[in-house]
Amino acid sequence: MANELNKDQSQTHDLRSAIELLKSTPGEYVETNVEVDPRAELSGVYRYVGAGGTCERPTRKNGPVMMFNKIKGFDDISVIIGLNGSRKRVGQFLNCEPERLGHLLKDSVQNPIAPVEVSADKAVCQEVVHLATDANFDLRKLLPAPTNTEEDAGPYITMGLCYASDPETHESDITIHRLCVQSRDELSMWLTPGRHIDAFRMKAEEAGKPLPISISIGVDPAIEIAACFEPPTTPLGFDELSVAGALRGHAVEMVKCKTINERAIAHAEIVIEGELLPNVRVREDQNTDSGKAMPEFPGYTGEAKEALPVIKVKAVTHRHNPIWRTTVGPGEEHVNMAGIPTEASILDMVNRAMPGKLLNVFAHSAGGGKLLAVMQFKKFAPVDEGRQRQAALLAFSAFPELKHVILVDEDVDIFDSDDVLWAMQTRYQGDVDTVFIPGVRCHPLDPSQTPEYSPSILQTGMSCKTIYDCTVPFHLKSHFERSKFKEVDVKRFLPDFE
Repeated sequence: MANELNKDQSQTHDLRSAIELLKSTPGEYVETNVEVDPRAELSGVYRYVGAGGTCERPTRKNGPVMMFNKIKGFDDISVIIGLNGSRKRVGQFLNCEPERLGHLLKDSVQNPIAPVEVSADKAVCQEVVHLATDANFDLRKLLPAPTNTEEDAGPYITMGLCYASDPETHESDITIHRLCVQSRDELSMWLTPGRHIDAFRMKAEEAGKPLPISISIGVDPAIEIAACFEPPTTPLGFDELSVAGALRGHAVEMVKCKTINERAIAHAEIVIEGELLPNVRVREDQNTDSGKAMPEFPGYTGEAKEALPVIKVKAVTHRHNPIWRTTVGPGEEHVNMAGIPTEASILDMVNRAMPGKLLNVFAHSAGGGKLLAVMQFKKFAPVDEGRQRQAALLAFSAFPELKHVILVDEDVDIFDSDDVLWAMQTRYQGDVDTVFIPGVRCHPLDPSQTPEYSPSILQTGMSCKTIYDCTVPFHLKSHFERSKFKEVDVKRFLPDFE
């Protein structure tokens, strides 16, 4: 519904205004002037401070955003990490209750505000320009792209908003991809199957032409979240920046790039301009021979790819004293950026099929926001029995990379894992409440999806999707009522209680 939408998100119109908002909120922001090495050390620090997610333990969930003001080997540039690392912060940025974020994003897709173009004099992202034709141009010296671990294939751009357009229809798409710095002016780009920019790249390659692409780094959180929508919610030709516009309450401003025929986000801290070259491939770990890429959302380090498309960089533009934006691959940031759009997609598809029955969805942290969804379903009448499983099937269609669904009743807090597991212990019998769907494509980064792991898997990338129905059969509802406690005003006894 339109009334779910945030009509004025003026408090956070770029990265710097988002930071100022956090500084005014106790416990949400920390910074350090101690020099940090971007190679493994920076991510190593934040693992303890607030990475969360599927990161190696010990880590801290819902820790503060952290700003590193002194980066080894780089002057006049700082690095910020963890911006979207707590659901509470995302809710603060989008002026929405954390548990309603999926509903807000669903509504934003239905009420898009298209991006607009502004003149170069209004684009702070172009205050400073570095051309690749300059003799001293070197991405490795310009940009403090970190490595998450000491065995990464190289420095990675983990929060680059990649923007490109269909060479035939000129429809545009924005997404976040794994980008590894390979040389002074080259990046490798891993595109998981089905991504729209890859479709654009293949069209250009078939015509023997490069695909212009801009990479905007350091933007406001609404754009980072909206960029993570996937089909079928945002089909080919749907510009996710229009979703960000709805979330912000006003259009995202774009600017023409300096060296390529494409646009970039005008308020970005840093923009990389380049072209995806036709028929050029590079081994991802050519500079390290580590065999590893970087830590990914399931909590494991991905294998380096043998042959990835190459972006030939033409220029880097940025604000004065720019702020580099990065994230820890398996951290809670990925959960929120990927997971909240996943929730919106599931809510949209199920509500269209059976309005009012799916109350909420949580793309759980344990699945990195992609592999596991907890769905809160309400049965109103005997005829609703079984529809909860239909809702789960629709969830797999709404988000094809989803692996597991846990169904719970309306009295279970889907954001409280203890409550979800309680429902599984008391409202679930494995032999009658488990539904297996073998032989289906899932996410390629799940390491258990190999024939070596299970004989039911014919080829890598296939999976057995599973529904865990932890809802009470409707005719037994009266036997599963939770103990009722007296409603009291706790603040009468503890005035500072929250």
